[in-house]
Amino acid sequence: MRASLIQIAVDEGESVNSRRSRVSSLVREVAERERPDLVVLPELWTTGAFAYESFASEAESLEGPTYEAMAKAASDAGVWLHAGSIPERDAAGDPSVDLYNTSLVFSPDGELAASYRKIHRFGFDKGEAVLMGAGSELVTVRTPDAAIGLATCYDLRFPELFRGLVDAGAEMFVVPAGWPARRREHWTLFARARAVEDQVYVLACGTGGTHAGVPQAGHSIVVDPWGEVLAEAGDGEEVLTVEFDPAKVAATREQFPALKDRLLGMDVPRR
Repeated sequence: MRASLIQIAVDEGESVNSRRSRVSSLVREVAERERPDLVVLPELWTTGAFAYESFASEAESLEGPTYEAMAKAASDAGVWLHAGSIPERDAAGDPSVDLYNTSLVFSPDGELAASYRKIHRFGFDKGEAVLMGAGSELVTVRTPDAAIGLATCYDLRFPELFRGLVDAGAEMFVVPAGWPARRREHWTLFARARAVEDQVYVLACGTGGTHAGVPQAGHSIVVDPWGEVLAEAGDGEEVLTVEFDPAKVAATREQFPALKDRLLGMDVPRR
């Protein structure tokens, strides 16, 4: 399997419409040049993950302009496209919570294969944590190469979510993010930890640039089921392309069957 992570630099001087058009073209260019099976974009790349004041004004319906642009890009390129996440406005849902941080995954024919609303919102009672609602469902999507578990940025700090994805059959985690530079070491640590403890590949795609004055970590990373870093980006806009064997997941679990020894979280007697 071949995957390309496109680490977008969010320039505050670039309009959302301009960035949407630029990224659509970039998906096509990368697909033509790198020939990946899967392309991955970062979290909230239309607005910037820390541009809280833009969430409401730039929010769109699930099938809004970013959906349309990314569906066409996936179809034109003939790739599976994890289009990162958007600020989604759900006018038909709970009237008290109408914004969500929602990831979109498209098949090579441009159809929506899955969407995931971020469960763990960052902010500690401010920012995303109060402006957006929490998702409530674990989501996996099966491609011809692997079953992919979906998570977003701050989710990386909550291993129980990833164990749930493993129980749902995930062999790979794809994690778009807008991770701040000042906690970059945590980003790398968590990506490797989730890979090792769940014996999966982790494809974590971050952003470059600065969001609302917050420098971004970049350093998109691909980790194999033994925790080996197969590739890692720098901190600017960059395309990270990696080829790997999804069969290594089953082989790793066979060679070192730690998941079979799980007790907590399973049917353990309690008293």
